Amino acid sequence: MRAVGITSFGGPEALTVVDVPVPEPAAGQVRIKVAAAAVANFDLVARAGWLGPMLPAAPLYVFGWDASGTVDAVGPGVVGFAPGDPVVAVSDWLDTKVGTQAEYVVLDAAALAAAPSTVDLTEAAALPVNAHTATRALDLLGLEAGQTLAITGAGGAVGGFTLELARERGLKVVGLASARDEEFVTSRDAVYVPRSDDPVGALRAVAPEGVDAMVDAAAIGPQMVGTVKDGGAFASLTPPKTPEPERGIEVHRVHMHSDGAELSRLAALVDRGRLTLRVHQTVPFEQAAQAHEMLAKGGIRGRLVLIP
Repeated sequence: MRAVGITSFGGPEALTVVDVPVPEPAAGQVRIKVAAAAVANFDLVARAGWLGPMLPAAPLYVFGWDASGTVDAVGPGVVGFAPGDPVVAVSDWLDTKVGTQAEYVVLDAAALAAAPSTVDLTEAAALPVNAHTATRALDLLGLEAGQTLAITGAGGAVGGFTLELARERGLKVVGLASARDEEFVTSRDAVYVPRSDDPVGALRAVAPEGVDAMVDAAAIGPQMVGTVKDGGAFASLTPPKTPEPERGIEVHRVHMHSDGAELSRLAALVDRGRLTLRVHQTVPFEQAAQAHEMLAKGGIRGRLVLIP
C-alpha cells in the first residue's frame, strides 16, 4: 500500500510516498481503508526532527493522527464495527507510531466511532483530534454553566471547536480572533475581541474583572494568564507557552488521547449542526510536501487533508 512518510528528518522535501505492507488487524483492532487523513502541526515538528529523544531515528515514519474511511477488516473480538462501515478515528501516534496518512491503517477499535452521517468522509477527517483536544481542555477547566471562558485563536481549528463546545456547556465565551473570524465568533453567541498587540488589555477591556478560565488555543503564551481571575483556570495546548501557576490559578497542559465513545458524541454534534467541520483544501499524497509548506505559513482556516 502507499503511505506518506520520511526515511530521515528534514524539511518538507523529506516527505515521500512509500510502498509498505498492508497491516493486519490483531485482536480488538480494526483495519480502515483511509478516505482522508488531516495534516497537523505535530507532523511538521516530527518531520523536522525537533522532538529529540521522543522520536529517535527510525527506518521509516508515517505521520497522521486523524483518519476517516471505511472499515476494511476486523480482528477477533471486535463488536460494533463491520466491513463497509464509515468511521472516524484517532491514532495515539506518540504511543503507537502508527500513522494514518496511508491507504490502510490498523487501530484499536476503542479509537473509532461511526462517522457523522451528514458530511462526507473528507470533511469528517477534520473532526477527531482537534475536537478531542477542545473537549479535553474544557474538561480540565471544569467550568459550570454561566461562567466565562476566554479563547485565543477562537476562529482556528482547535479554538473554533472549543468555542462551539463551550456553547454546548452553557458557558459565556469571549473569543480573541482575527478580523476575518469575527462573523464565525459572533454567530456562535460569543463576544468577539479583535487580535492586537495587547491581547491582555483587549480582553480586559470586555472583561474588566477577568474571566473564569482561558484556553490559549493560539499559543500566545504565559502573558495570557493575566486575563484570568484569581483562583481561575488556564489551559495551554503548547508546553513551551505554558505559564507558571499564580494567584491560585490552576494551570493545565492539555494532552489528547483517543476515546471512541467521546468521538461518537462529537460526531453526533456534527449531525445536529452544533459542530462545524472546515476543510481548507484536499491534497493528494504526492503533494504532501506542499501541504506542510502551506500549514507552516499559517493563516489557514480549516484543515489540510491528504487524500490517497
